[in-house]
Amino acid sequence: MKHIFRLRIYYEDTDCGGVVYYANYLRYCERARTEYLESQGASLRQLMDEGVYFVVAEAALKYLSPGRYGDILLIESVVERSGPASIVFGHSIRREGKNEELVRATVKLGCVGKDLKPMRLPKQIRQLTEGTNMDSAVC
Repeated sequence: MKHIFRLRIYYEDTDCGGVVYYANYLRYCERARTEYLESQGASLRQLMDEGVYFVVAEAALKYLSPGRYGDILLIESVVERSGPASIVFGHSIRREGKNEELVRATVKLGCVGKDLKPMRLPKQIRQLTEGTNMDSAVC
């Protein structure tokens, strides 16, 4: 399932040339993943209260074109695959109104407990990722 998150670029997001600072795209992907999970009924607050956390284990971004001050970005998020204790999200960041991809990102999240040791994905999250590649050798 695809999820679209809409985001406006503010002055604080940019460098002195009005271009989005490259590291901010990681923040935008984080927001988009949170909205994706929440839209599917997965309350991250509730999971945290139960001692379930997600940490970024890997991130890869390809910068294709710069975002600029005032742009509206659309961040499309999909679950590419999941394993017993991880989820890999794919993100495509586009400028609204144009079919122009600015950034492509892949982010692998690991599921951990309060002790920060790996743990199996909760049933609720596994159900959200059903139909994705469950190859534990990949994740």
